[in-house]
Amino acid sequence: MDIKVTKKSEKKFKAGYPLIQKEDLMEVPNTFPKEWVNVIDNQGRFIASGYLGEQNKGIGWLVNWQGRIDSLFLEELFSKAKAHRSVFEQDGSTSAYRLFNGEGDGLGGLTIDRYDDFAVFSWYNETLYQKKAEIVQAFQKSFLEIKGAYEKVRFPNKSLPESQLLFGTEAPEPLLVSENGVSYATYLNDGLMTGIFLDQKEVRGRLVEGIAAGKSVLNMFSYTGAFSVASAMGGAVNTTSVDLAKRSLPKTKEQFEVNHLAVEDQKIIVMDVFEYFKYAVRKQLKYDVIVLDPPSFARNKKKVFSVAKNYGDLVKDSIDIMENKGLLIASTNAANISLEKYKKMIIQALEEKKVHYNFKETYQLPNDFKTNSHFEEGNYLKVFFIEIKK
Repeated sequence: MDIKVTKKSEKKFKAGYPLIQKEDLMEVPNTFPKEWVNVIDNQGRFIASGYLGEQNKGIGWLVNWQGRIDSLFLEELFSKAKAHRSVFEQDGSTSAYRLFNGEGDGLGGLTIDRYDDFAVFSWYNETLYQKKAEIVQAFQKSFLEIKGAYEKVRFPNKSLPESQLLFGTEAPEPLLVSENGVSYATYLNDGLMTGIFLDQKEVRGRLVEGIAAGKSVLNMFSYTGAFSVASAMGGAVNTTSVDLAKRSLPKTKEQFEVNHLAVEDQKIIVMDVFEYFKYAVRKQLKYDVIVLDPPSFARNKKKVFSVAKNYGDLVKDSIDIMENKGLLIASTNAANISLEKYKKMIIQALEEKKVHYNFKETYQLPNDFKTNSHFEEGNYLKVFFIEIKK
């Protein structure tokens, strides 16, 4: 089936931009075809093959600019993806990393993560999900060592479980994986989350190396406490993990325990982050290192938080409870905010607090989270290490 794009959109697609939006099409079909499609220009000339599929962002992806999509093409995609990650395969200190990163590896709408000898597939639209048999078959030809895999359905569908075994043997619960020599307890079939965000491995690696050695660390929006554990393993004097989710307490305790760290030396607090800032000011608590890694968007009974509108408030609140010479680790995964805009938001907040600051290190997605150079928003992670003197 041929899908014609508007004259305005031709240039970006011919240059390699992969994401299709509704406004890019001359005519949006009432129902999306289940088969692969040919995307053509106004003259009827082939641009690329791809597919249409309703998802959180866009309505489809361009996949192959050279010709059609078939089993051989998919096998080559996975073979290249594996070769790109050979450094991780040979790294005995890390057994969890991304195997396939959507459009970065040539097939938007699918990510695959490795957890030791198991894999987790995340499907972002129904069209690709319906092609899972041929995709899984192509994957298995390159990844014979994967004993079993789970799948996460990340598109709206009430008839499908959000997580289930996809093929092979079941993983133990918890499954202990290693990253930079640190152990993390993961659960591959517990909803959409596994217990660790693999895109932060380089940031956690700096903490393991000792950037917070001898210091007190406050980890806000701590989830399962991965930054806290990495800090403690790197010699932090103490850590405080704060998250509103009740399950963050047992999950964080478990992460310390699997690394044989005394839980009683750490603080794990279930509380709204903004309330904790006020509490810390009242109690005159101060921290040497503060990690700010909020979700892009969050809502509780009292407040709606979005990175675009409220991140500066988090930075200002952090300054109030930071020691004189402190380190702020500012992080976001908001794809709609550029690195430059994010930096400006932070600088504005620091200027308002009248502190001296120095941006020391910058991180984006690690090498296993391969990105497409024509698709900047795919490199969504932005992390700054900022030295602050009051």
